[in-house]
Amino acid sequence: MASRGAIETSKLKQNLEEQLDRLMQQLQDLEECREELDADEYEETKKETLEQLSEFNDSLKKIMSGNMTLIDELSGMQLAIQAAISQAFKTPEVIRMFAKKQPGQLRTRLAEMDRDLMIGKLGRDLYTQQKGEILTALRKLGEKLTPDDETFLSANAGAALSQFERVSSDLGSGDKVFALASVEVEKSKQ
Repeated sequence: MASRGAIETSKLKQNLEEQLDRLMQQLQDLEECREELDADEYEETKKETLEQLSEFNDSLKKIMSGNMTLIDELSGMQLAIQAAISQAFKTPEVIRMFAKKQPGQLRTRLAEMDRDLMIGKLGRDLYTQQKGEILTALRKLGEKLTPDDETFLSANAGAALSQFERVSSDLGSGDKVFALASVEVEKSKQ
């Protein structure tokens, strides 16, 4: 009784994180099984997953408009959803770590990718794309990047990543995040 909603808030946050994890895992599984699916099946499944993300986005919007104690924690999830919907990030694993605010895991993934590139296990194009996503996510999480990382990012950041970073850095309140995410959701439906 004295929790004043703290237990409920914690449970709600846990449920939302689990839902986001499930949707991100679904996207990751879809990418991993892409070769096994025909083009129509892949596109339909991806469309359905993005629709589920859109519905999740709408739910978050409703929750945030009515419960101010969750705004800061939900804003990170909102940005992750926006990134997934807008295709700024192509790697669900990076989206998940970004949403959960896990800079240590992002840096570990980056080190693994550096190793994989050196031993030939990872192609240069995929390495460049994923490194750009990870560095952008780290920057958005307030992590300090090395001068080499900054140089890499400015040389290799794609238009979608640059737009995501530019727009999300202009956002101050949860309302602005939701307004932008709503626009991105509508664009993805068209």
